[in-house]
Amino acid sequence: MNDQSGLNSTWTDSLALNQHPDATALLAHLRTVHQRNTGFTETCASTCRDGTGRNSYEWLAEVVPDIDGTRVLDLACGSGPLLKILYDRHTKLQLKGVDMSPEELALAKARLPDSAVDLIELNAQDLTAIKDESIDVVLCHWALTLMNPIAPVLNEVRRVLSSGGRFAALVDGPMNSAPGYADVHDLIYGYVQTELPSYGEIDLGDPRIRGTDSLSHLVRAVFPEAKVTVESSVVSMEGPVTEMAETAAGFFYAAFILPPEIRRTMLSELSNLLAVSKTSGDVERKGRFSMPINRLLVVPRLK
Repeated sequence: MNDQSGLNSTWTDSLALNQHPDATALLAHLRTVHQRNTGFTETCASTCRDGTGRNSYEWLAEVVPDIDGTRVLDLACGSGPLLKILYDRHTKLQLKGVDMSPEELALAKARLPDSAVDLIELNAQDLTAIKDESIDVVLCHWALTLMNPIAPVLNEVRRVLSSGGRFAALVDGPMNSAPGYADVHDLIYGYVQTELPSYGEIDLGDPRIRGTDSLSHLVRAVFPEAKVTVESSVVSMEGPVTEMAETAAGFFYAAFILPPEIRRTMLSELSNLLAVSKTSGDVERKGRFSMPINRLLVVPRLK
């Protein structure tokens, strides 16, 4: 692999040697990505919207009831966009956010009043700073896909949830359900695999999270008494094609490993793929990007 370059970590080093990285290497890799690209998830996720105008944060936030004192945990809260939506909607919610990245937590702290939310640097597999049955709603926006091992995460969610509490997570949807998404994925991964051939065969997180049926089965094993549903949707963004390409590529963790020169070539090809109009004079082409999303919801069964 070209060492000049894109992002290198013990995780990518293991892939270069055709070895399977362990959980420690994965955590270190994710920390490095977020240290160097703080807030990148929000850039794409807040811009992409569904047919009703909601972005994925707003769709996930709908799970939280507008009841004073509801205790909400944002698991892997990142730069805090979901917490900000919840605070602006209902200032009397009791909000808590945890994340492994101090850089992301700093952004979250800057956008929220000091008294509005309790922010803690924690790994999702170990939430011992949070008491048993002390949370009414646990939310996780597009981070469950990256967590491995996943079983301790789900067990911790179950532990901190109150009786009657609910858990909701936003994860990847079926790849072919969003127009052109599979082509974008394949283009980016094609470039990445010229650098690391095993990237894709070995990917971030637990692959079971990326399948609707396997995700449901995994969650039901931890919450056997609950009602588990997975809803699918598609969100899209449209704008100047070079901006769309940069933003869309930024949502793929794989793209961060590319050396700058190769990344520029990839973005040029991605711009052509996303273009929905031709250049007219000084006006840049318009581009469009769509991606599939699933909302996992775990709620108590009605008796």
